[in-house]
Order: sequence, then C-alpha cells, then structure tokens
Amino acid sequence: MAHFDLPPEQLQSYRAAAPAPADFDAFWAQTLAEARRFDLNATFTPVRTPFVTVDVFDVTFAGWAGQPVKGWLTLPRARTGRLPCVTEFIGYGGGRGLAGDHLGYASMGYAHLLMDTRGQGSGWRQGDTPDDAPGAGPQVPGFMTRGIQSRDTYYYRRVFTDAVRAVEAARAHPAVDGARVAVAGVSQGGGVALAAAGLCDVQLCLPDVPFLCHFDRAARLVDSFPYAEITAYLKTHRGRAADVFGVLAYFDGVHFAARAQASALFSVGLMDEVCPPSTVYAAFNAYAGPREMRVYEFNRHEGGENVQALERAAFLARHWPS
Repeated sequence: MAHFDLPPEQLQSYRAAAPAPADFDAFWAQTLAEARRFDLNATFTPVRTPFVTVDVFDVTFAGWAGQPVKGWLTLPRARTGRLPCVTEFIGYGGGRGLAGDHLGYASMGYAHLLMDTRGQGSGWRQGDTPDDAPGAGPQVPGFMTRGIQSRDTYYYRRVFTDAVRAVEAARAHPAVDGARVAVAGVSQGGGVALAAAGLCDVQLCLPDVPFLCHFDRAARLVDSFPYAEITAYLKTHRGRAADVFGVLAYFDGVHFAARAQASALFSVGLMDEVCPPSTVYAAFNAYAGPREMRVYEFNRHEGGENVQALERAAFLARHWPS
C-alpha cells in the first residue's frame, strides 16, 4: 500500500482530539489496587536448554484477579551484579513460545522477561496462559471485542493489568536492578508497553509500530485486522458505536502515553495499513516523557525489523552504559 494517511509534515504534529475519560486515572488506580490484593507470588523455575551463554527460567506470577500468567526470564550466564531488565510484550495472536526462543536482550547483557499474553498464543507462536474472563458477551472472533460491553469486562483491562504485574515480577528477581527497567514490544506488544509505561514507574519505553492507539480513527481509516474486528462488531451491533468507543477510551495508548514519563523510542512505518501512521503519531505526540521516533518511509507493519532492533540496542546502550 502506498502512502494513504496524512502527509508527513501533518503526521509530525498530529494529535487525537478526544480527551481521556474524566475518571480514567481513578479507573486504573482501582483496577491495579484490586490486582495487588493478591500476592504477586512470582516464581522462577530454571529450565534446561541447549544454550551455554544464558540461563532461562519458567516464570509464573499473579496477574489480573490473581490469575496465573506465564513468561520466560532469560539472563546472561556470565553476569556480575544486578542487571537492567527489558520486560517485553508480544504481538497480536502470539504466545511466549519455547524456552530459549528469545536470546537477543540477554545476549546484549540485559535481563529479559517476556510476558505471555492471556488467551493468545495460537495464531503464530504457542502460549500457555488462559484468559479466565467473567461476564463475557457476544464478540467477533479475536480479542478486540471480547468483553466490549463494559470497561470492567473488556479484555485489555486484564492484559494491561498483567503487564504492570509483569514489571513487578521482573523487579522481584534478585538478578534484576529494579531502578533500570524498560518495557518494549512490537505492534500489540508496543501498545501494551505504552500502557505499562503510563501505569507504572519504568525508566525506558520502546514501542515499535504500536497497536491499540487512537481506536476511533484506526477503525474508520483501515479495514485490516485486528481493527476490523471492531468494525465487524459495529456492523452487526448497529447504534452501539458511542458505547464501544466510550469503552475503548479507557484502553487507548494515546491516553497512557500522556501519562508516561520514561524516555521512549518509537518507530512507525508510513505505509502501515495495520497500525496507521497517524495513530502512532497520535501516541507519540501525546507522550509526556522524552521521546524519539524512527521513521520507515517505505515500510508497512513490519516497520524497521532488524534495522530497528539495532536502533533499540543503541538506545538501551546509550541510557544504560556498561
């Protein structure tokens, strides 16, 4: 797809018009307080792998409503002292995979906690965390309209709560320097990273081609999935658009970005028909902390891929010099 969104000069200043709901902060404070009534109970079980330069641990911690969430913690084997940690979230439909699937950050000398995404992990990589969800109503297949009838039952309330608890689980490991924690992810993972950065104290945020931003524009601008799950739902549930977008406002990456203070490195593909450039820039321009953008003019949702991986590595090294 050629450039279809706003011209680059307009993207650089584009902002979403709608403010956050008046009780946005109160809603999330209550949500996290409810989750923290349950003991975090983070466990790290060593896993045997064929890799000789890293140690891998099977992670379990209590997420939303105390429900167990899985993950992997990967550490460089040759380590001295406590390490900065990258807490990473996964793209739509994927799961945590197998022990040893994720070696990049540990190979750079960082601790790396990868959070499994509840209910996903069957689309392109396996996962191990079910979504035990009360109050579920009709939905389009996928996750975008799961529990959309209410902010209290919406799927991403549980995922974003899990993400905050994942940061807390990372800090619970004795090898991790709790003062140096980053959140990161691509696509859905980038949207979850923005939510985590807006909800808890982290030092760095690395959202690549982030999903879950500026829902009302994305759903009206592109007909690609996963945003098309929302439009498919509204095609059937006629007259519910105001209610649906009212719920989604509590989960919009733009509003989390406006509350995030961590230094951030964003990326965008200007031909991205999955996460339109204007939705990424809406989050970027709302971001409250120091921020940088890497632009890939001729790329779609793949964004910068391995080139952006090197950008992330340089960004981390600049902020966390060895």
